[in-house]
Amino acid sequence: MRITHRQALRRRRHRTNPIMFGLNLGFFAGLIWGALRWLLYNMNFTNALPGFMLDSFFLASFLRSGWGQLIGIASFIGFSIVATFLYMFLLGRFRGPWAGIAYGVIWWGALFIALGPLIGIVEPIRQIGYNTLASELAVFTLWGVFIGYTHAFEYHDEASREPLMSGAGRAGAR
Repeated sequence: MRITHRQALRRRRHRTNPIMFGLNLGFFAGLIWGALRWLLYNMNFTNALPGFMLDSFFLASFLRSGWGQLIGIASFIGFSIVATFLYMFLLGRFRGPWAGIAYGVIWWGALFIALGPLIGIVEPIRQIGYNTLASELAVFTLWGVFIGYTHAFEYHDEASREPLMSGAGRAGAR
């Protein structure tokens, strides 16, 4: 498959808009993993409401309702967008999944062990239960990997930045 000179120039000029990329990545990270948190809550794997971060602003009875759970997923999307930009700023230079794993575990620790019980958005660690802690740790770890690895793939994948070779050049490269 031959590419034209114009297509080659377009590929070389491709630059990812970091603002749009961060918004898209944060939105989909929040949507996917917020929906998984909602599913885990409804299957009784976790006691943390989907909108647990909004516990200071809404009654728990509202957050348990359908609209409250929908607002909870929306709040997780907003949280994920902010967290994505924070990741891009602090850990964006790292490659691979390890920074994302650490990022997700740090957020889990902050929300469920350190800061969350302190400000009252989750129960203290001794009361919350192992199922909730393990389920939320898994979700937040995967959420961090999703953000970190997607960012690393977009900004550090050198193969996608290489110009395509013409059909004749490929045979010699093998």
